[in-house]
Amino acid sequence: MATLSPLHTQAAALWRPRRQWHGSLERTSCQLKHAGRLQARYRGLEPLYDDGYQTVKNLDYYYESLGELVEHDSGPPRWFCPVDAGSPIEDAPLMLYLPGVDGMGMGLFMHHKALGRIFELRCMHVPLHDRTPFEDLVTMVEDIVRKEHATSPNKPIYLLGNSFGGCLALAVASRNPHIDLILVLVNPATSYEKSGIQQLLSFFSLFSDQACMAITALLNYNIDNEVNMAVSSMINGKHPLAALNRLTNNMSSFLKHSNILDKIPEDTLKWKMKLIKRAASYANYRLQSVQAEVLLLVSCGDKLLPSKAEADRLQKLLPKCKVYFFDKHGHSLLLEYGVHVASIIKCTDLYRHSRRYHRVFDYIPPSATELNEVDKATRDLRFRTCPAMYSTLEDGTVVRGLAGVPQDGPVLLVGNHMLLGIELISLAAEFLRLKGIVVRGIAHTLLFPNKKRAWSEGHDFFDFLNLWGGVPMMYKYIYELLRAGEFVLLYPGGHREALHCKGEEHRLFWPSQAEFVRLAAQFNATIVPFGVVGEDDLLQLLCTFEDIRSAPFGKEMMQAYSNHLKLREDVDHEVFFPGLYLKMPGRFYYQFGKPIPTKGRQDVLTDKQAANDLYMHVKSEVERIISYLLEKRTEDKYRSLIPRMLYQAARGPTCEVPAFDP
Repeated sequence: MATLSPLHTQAAALWRPRRQWHGSLERTSCQLKHAGRLQARYRGLEPLYDDGYQTVKNLDYYYESLGELVEHDSGPPRWFCPVDAGSPIEDAPLMLYLPGVDGMGMGLFMHHKALGRIFELRCMHVPLHDRTPFEDLVTMVEDIVRKEHATSPNKPIYLLGNSFGGCLALAVASRNPHIDLILVLVNPATSYEKSGIQQLLSFFSLFSDQACMAITALLNYNIDNEVNMAVSSMINGKHPLAALNRLTNNMSSFLKHSNILDKIPEDTLKWKMKLIKRAASYANYRLQSVQAEVLLLVSCGDKLLPSKAEADRLQKLLPKCKVYFFDKHGHSLLLEYGVHVASIIKCTDLYRHSRRYHRVFDYIPPSATELNEVDKATRDLRFRTCPAMYSTLEDGTVVRGLAGVPQDGPVLLVGNHMLLGIELISLAAEFLRLKGIVVRGIAHTLLFPNKKRAWSEGHDFFDFLNLWGGVPMMYKYIYELLRAGEFVLLYPGGHREALHCKGEEHRLFWPSQAEFVRLAAQFNATIVPFGVVGEDDLLQLLCTFEDIRSAPFGKEMMQAYSNHLKLREDVDHEVFFPGLYLKMPGRFYYQFGKPIPTKGRQDVLTDKQAANDLYMHVKSEVERIISYLLEKRTEDKYRSLIPRMLYQAARGPTCEVPAFDP
């Protein structure tokens, strides 16, 4: 007998006892009292953790394992826990993977580690020889769901359904509307009756089952994705020959393992087509009963099913449905390069541990892959601005880097906005790279839209806020973050600074209230004032407020825009986007001032004057830092883009470009 692969070993041997499957039990009331402090370590998951996406195995591994399962597998449908998923974090919710019509349960192998870190992951396995009816498969999933719900009634249960598995997930959700289910459906097969695959297979019915399956597999193969993967690898620094080797290996894997088809039982195709037809009919008939939250992952290049049109239909019928489109991907989305299911779940605010999503306590820090994705999306901005970071030690010495910023929280970073908050991404990314710290930004509520539809061409700014732990501007969130020992990023000037006009660059527009210093003192937080300059070297603003007001209907437009933003009551006039054009890029400069401890400052909590004095001290420090940076940047011979390009051309694109001596 041939040696079994790791995946086959998982499927055959790892039927873990029920008590081992279930993670930590519901927290006791005593633990909940101290939950805030526990959250600072994100349930044991460190920032920039390894989610496995950067070291995922190629398709050769998948086809080898699939071939061995087809040849040696038998028995009834069952569940397995992937070994390479590892151990989940504390109190992780359950995720059940429901496979496509092949039933093998291995179509998730590229995502085992990423999902296994934040979920208790179990995969359904239905041997090819098995002929269990669809209704019995529904009951099998339903039994697990109901038992888990009885054990942890306040925790959600995730059903990740791929194609046929999407019908299975919808069927279970329709029969259990009282259970808190979250469905992640990948190209669900509810559109099977509208697909052309039935007619195609009928035409080829004169041939063998193996021939029909080969035609289906060819339609399923997405060569565009393989080419994109190779090109992206070269862009990210991989040697062209290594990228080409992986491309040819993946393409040849499909052909090399085509002998799998010879091992499949003769009547398999007819049974699978009958099964998927029944599944689609069953699920469609009960869609109106589905009350669960649904996330659709849809391939616009699906050649087997009309998945894009089906997504539009399902979103109209399902009350809590979000859609994430993948423009250049095929039906086997989970086996294609560049699809990060764990990241998408986090970006869409669907990852939670209880019945309601909480932006503080349900937050999971960004992985190394997610930092790389944001770097790719903002590569042009980083190239143009080449941010230089400085910090201040306790003795007042200014140094390059972030050594002067405390390593332990709670810390409240307080500073100035540049136009549109363009300094935010570089600031958060540098804290992750240099200190391994997530900075939790406080932002306007309009920056947290409930997006119903999104596209896969990189993360947008709203995704960035979610991945980096941003929260809406509410004092309860600042309270909870400081209580949890987090690093909190606060811009007192808010949108008034972020939407300033010509002539207002590097000015502060802070409110008169001193609430943030009282919150800091309440939790003995360290306040770190900071300043950032450089927008005037990148952008040229076109209009002053007077220019806009004097324009036809200018005052009315400003008032309508300000009302839409729901401005602070203390803002003394309207705001409006002033218009701009890009200049030859200069450079962004950040300096973090000397830390200001609030431990022992009880007077700040009880004495209004003491609180105001501390507030004005922080504000004056920010103004001083801005003036310092504006003066010192004139000494930087690499302030302009061309000298920086020449420096990096000689030393490599990833080298640190010198700046002024502090």
